[in-house]
Amino acid sequence: MTATVAELAAGYRDGSRSPVEATEDCLAAIASLDGRVGAWQSVYADEARAAAEAAEVALTLAAGEPVGPFWGVPFALKDIVDVEGRVTTAGSAEWAGRVSPATGTVARRLLEAGGVLLGKTKTVEFAMGGWGTNQHMGTPWNPWDAEVLRTPGGSSSGSGAAVAAGMAPCAVGTDTGGSVRLPAALCGIVGLKTTEGLLPIDGIVPLSHTLDTPGPLARTVLDAALMFDAMLGTPAAEVERDWLAGDGRYGAMRAALERGLGGRRIGCLSDAERAGVDAAQLAAYDAALEVLVGLGAEVVNFDPPTSFEEMKNTRFVIVTAESYHYYGELMEDPTSKVDERVRARVLPGASITASEYIAAMVQRRIDLAEFAAAFEGFDAMVTPTTPMLPLPVDEADETNTPALFTRAGNFLALCSTTVPTGVSPAGPAGTAGGLPTSIQFMCRGGDETLSLSLAAAYESARGPMPNPPLWAGGEQ
Repeated sequence: MTATVAELAAGYRDGSRSPVEATEDCLAAIASLDGRVGAWQSVYADEARAAAEAAEVALTLAAGEPVGPFWGVPFALKDIVDVEGRVTTAGSAEWAGRVSPATGTVARRLLEAGGVLLGKTKTVEFAMGGWGTNQHMGTPWNPWDAEVLRTPGGSSSGSGAAVAAGMAPCAVGTDTGGSVRLPAALCGIVGLKTTEGLLPIDGIVPLSHTLDTPGPLARTVLDAALMFDAMLGTPAAEVERDWLAGDGRYGAMRAALERGLGGRRIGCLSDAERAGVDAAQLAAYDAALEVLVGLGAEVVNFDPPTSFEEMKNTRFVIVTAESYHYYGELMEDPTSKVDERVRARVLPGASITASEYIAAMVQRRIDLAEFAAAFEGFDAMVTPTTPMLPLPVDEADETNTPALFTRAGNFLALCSTTVPTGVSPAGPAGTAGGLPTSIQFMCRGGDETLSLSLAAAYESARGPMPNPPLWAGGEQ
């Protein structure tokens, strides 16, 4: 079984685990399972082994000196993140031979923190889609159903599926309207949408430079936090001290575990915003709110000044105009081998005028100010991450999106942690059960520590999640 990031870090410290063994475990899981799941675009087996051996030597030479908890940890990159000399397809058959000229800062930081790169994971073409599908490069299989191909969530589909299936402890995704949180939710793992501008986006193929944010996907909140610090470029000794001694981010997370959430005021969906949410998802959401109340939080209705549905209009202009700027020429070419559903999402950008684009950017500033005023006195807003459970791919409406609740986090420049709430019961008439349900903790921009702390407290109270049917080492 693939260990978590925290388990690996602790095992490396006491000598019970080694980077070489951890990397071999991941590569063995990929070899045995990815033929079913299809999460990987490319696997760097030889290079990963060499990096793991180097990490192991460095641990020996360090002789107890702190190297940071990400040292020797295997990880994956969504295939829109550049690594010098490697192909980055961005999920496009047209880019199958595109070699990256340089390594993006986020990828470089993870490597400098001692991470072992396993390879690249699949993505929706140019990250433009929430269901996780890709006509030409392949749609990963959601590990929670071994019989039916269900939506893995997008656009970081391969990252979500690879981590959920135990083929990697953690992976990088990107989030423009939910593309970290949607695969995290639909694949039953943790995802962190970081604050706009906090992490550099150089060396990441753009979708919307205004709203793009990279973030970690992992199996636990602590793992997401550890990877987040590596992505920030936090010095190893500082992370080690924080994690072991209880200072900083990890101290705040532990305090939430120990003291509960007394004094925290959390907004929840109003009756109007609950309309249309799948019954199983809504039941899991309400149960999660009861857990938060039991932890001491005050949970009250919060109505954003602009509804979740209405926010999509201004965001649509921004994302569509910017995506057309980057990919309009390719999408306008009828002979180009692109995903036709992505083509249909990008081409409307041709008709957006400069005046409409500027008006949308101005309106966003107004909406940001109005939301900030209404959010005074609240620590977080908690919503279901998606309105629905993972759908069979052939039932997903590609003209719509599962991002009703997630896109607000990007539009309003918030940070947000998605955490599983459990799995659904079997429904009537043989409707599939055992599918993951999820909530997200949306906090003000820059409040990642608070968002992670709230999620960690909830995660601890929730208890362990089961493994999905498609899990490293064989079907469960």
